Amino acid sequence: MLNKKDFLKYASKLAFPIMIQNLIGTLVNIADTVMLGYVSQTAMSASSLANQYTFILFCLYYGMATGASVLCAQYWGKGDKKTVERILGLAERISLIVSLVFFVISFSMPTTIMKIFTSSPDTIAAGSEYLKVISFSFMFMGFSQVFMSALRSIGKIMLPSVTYIVSLCVNVICNATFIFGLFGLPKLGVTGVALGTVIARITEVLICLIYSLRSSDVRFRIKYFFAKSGILFQDFMKIATPAVINDVVWSFASSAFAAILGHIGDDMVAANTVAVMVVNIGAIACRGFANATTIIVSQELGKDNIDAAREYGKRMLRITMVVSLVGCVIILALRPLILDFYRDKLTETAIYYLGIFIIMTTWRLVGEGINTCLICGCFRGGGDSRFGMIIDSIFMWLVAVPLTFLAAYVLKLPPVWVYFVMTLDEFEKMPVVFIHYIRGKWLTNITRDFD
Repeated sequence: MLNKKDFLKYASKLAFPIMIQNLIGTLVNIADTVMLGYVSQTAMSASSLANQYTFILFCLYYGMATGASVLCAQYWGKGDKKTVERILGLAERISLIVSLVFFVISFSMPTTIMKIFTSSPDTIAAGSEYLKVISFSFMFMGFSQVFMSALRSIGKIMLPSVTYIVSLCVNVICNATFIFGLFGLPKLGVTGVALGTVIARITEVLICLIYSLRSSDVRFRIKYFFAKSGILFQDFMKIATPAVINDVVWSFASSAFAAILGHIGDDMVAANTVAVMVVNIGAIACRGFANATTIIVSQELGKDNIDAAREYGKRMLRITMVVSLVGCVIILALRPLILDFYRDKLTETAIYYLGIFIIMTTWRLVGEGINTCLICGCFRGGGDSRFGMIIDSIFMWLVAVPLTFLAAYVLKLPPVWVYFVMTLDEFEKMPVVFIHYIRGKWLTNITRDFD
């Protein structure tokens, strides 16, 4: 077992590239939000609400990537490279099927989707254009998400970082070109953002395939993409299905929150769009360490080092708590600069909401960091993704969403108080999460011996 100093170095080695990837993803969203701010507040709100649908798909990908990541990490710890490649092929096949379903829905009925989130005709029209174009990115997004998650799980963290950096550059350049009509091209506004995203996703897949062809570690192999998986498929679904349901339940709840805010007014939507962007900056570090927890716990369990996995999980929880507090400080430090930057891009009411929302996101960040480390890091790394599914289903849909709906439409509280109620969701489930963590039943070696 590593001492605390060496362990911190090891955890940081895994977490920092993940943090870079999260930062790049956040920068892409910032670039979209900033450039759309120059178009109109309606364009920014339309993109934000349309992305609630995309966010549901992303959570599906994240759940599938989690199943692949946990199994790959445990089998890599065991030293079974062939099974790791079989898991990768299986996960990619499932992600393609899911992508096709979401593509057909968003391409054929974008207006219907937008009406779920807002009643504003202008926002619905702009969001529908955005959804129809961005639906083409789904085919590529699933592949790259699963592939890079598998690489991270075996400690290969350089390619995901490089891929996201290239993707960011492509996305920003394309967005600027299509939004502002550079190089003689027409100004496409919110549709240009969607087109830039499609091109960036295609770039990610090309990088992944080139790496796979040249890799001496783990490759994406066509034969495993079409191969029957048998018992391995059952093991994958045992982890991935609860993780997918967990993330979809969570994403639907987030979409429900967005819909509640959307029907209150565009000012709330615009302010929340920027506030979410800001909290993502502060959450980069704690999410990086929380994701690293999955890799560390899984690999130790694959080696059958249960005591080490338990101790490492405890250490990662402490680190995540510290870095989440640091994230809060960063958010509060950036608050005045952000308000000044958006003062001429948002309405006076939206700026008022934004100033308060940024403060409220700080305490939610601490709760999110702790719960992510335990539910998505320790529990899933230990093969127990079922608990997260149950706890989020109960607390999000029987507690958090009903309370926010009650605050908005029954008690008719002021918008700021509605937002306050919404930010309590992470703390409502935290006591039950800690009880499950202390009991330690989530520690399981789920590998098998294959021929």
